[in-house]
Amino acid sequence: MLLPVLGTLAGLLLLTVAADAFVIGAARLAAHWRVSTVVVGAVVIGFGTSAPELVVSGLASAQGSLDLAIGNVVGSNIANLSLVLGAAALVTPVAVQSPVLRREAPLSLLLVVAFGAAVQGSIGVPEGVLLATLLVVSLAIIVRSARQGDPAISAEVDAYVAGGHAELRREVVRTGLGLMGTLAGAQLLVVSATAVAERFGLTEGFIGLTVVAVGTSLPELATCLQAARRSETGLIVGNLLGSNLFNAGAVGATAAFAGAGQATDPTIAGIGVLLMIALSVVATLFMVTGRRVVRLEGIGLLIAYVVIVPLLA
Repeated sequence: MLLPVLGTLAGLLLLTVAADAFVIGAARLAAHWRVSTVVVGAVVIGFGTSAPELVVSGLASAQGSLDLAIGNVVGSNIANLSLVLGAAALVTPVAVQSPVLRREAPLSLLLVVAFGAAVQGSIGVPEGVLLATLLVVSLAIIVRSARQGDPAISAEVDAYVAGGHAELRREVVRTGLGLMGTLAGAQLLVVSATAVAERFGLTEGFIGLTVVAVGTSLPELATCLQAARRSETGLIVGNLLGSNLFNAGAVGATAAFAGAGQATDPTIAGIGVLLMIALSVVATLFMVTGRRVVRLEGIGLLIAYVVIVPLLA
């Protein structure tokens, strides 16, 4: 019993470290090859920061563990807007920039609702095409809007490519090793988490909603807490909404293609999806009122996460 638990922890650790190296390397390579800052920020970094969820859910679906994959998406989206945002707001009020409210907030909510509808019953290629199409349209809107001038995206890219002139060979190695480590960590996590579920009599969906989801959200939690401690909260909400957008669109589509024909756990498709959408709406309302998420609202989000988890068992 100890071995699967250790395997789960090791998989999460490897996944976190490798995914971070992958996104840094990919962003620096894109900047080195003079890819537009807007494209780097909206696409390269967006996909990179969702790499843990993307790879874990893809592998799990392909190996017949669709509940683990879908639970990972639902749980990560819930954790981002309750645990992560709430913890950051508890440290200091989190500012919300105007472009985020006009752009990422409605698009993220749209993708989350579409994902919730797609996982009802069985999921397959049509649902995957729908989610992928909505993701592409959303990215096109974000890129087009950001080209008019968005200091937030520029600041995010600067944070990833900081450290002087990128040495091409080093960044290629970093990106390659990061990708291989992400794949290895995801495979170890999927196998170990599935074994833990069997040993403790838990459903794969619940493990995906909790342990795996929180584990794949650890990079966002660490980044947001660090930004909150430094009172540099301008990018927090945009990053979290962007993460949910990619989770619902890219990760959801990958799970649909890889796990076509499999049925979704009724608990995940029912109460899990309803709670995910409800929390997304509540968090968006917090952002709109006063264009900041204050400590009291942060406490409310943290309490919501503590209440939600038992309901998903």
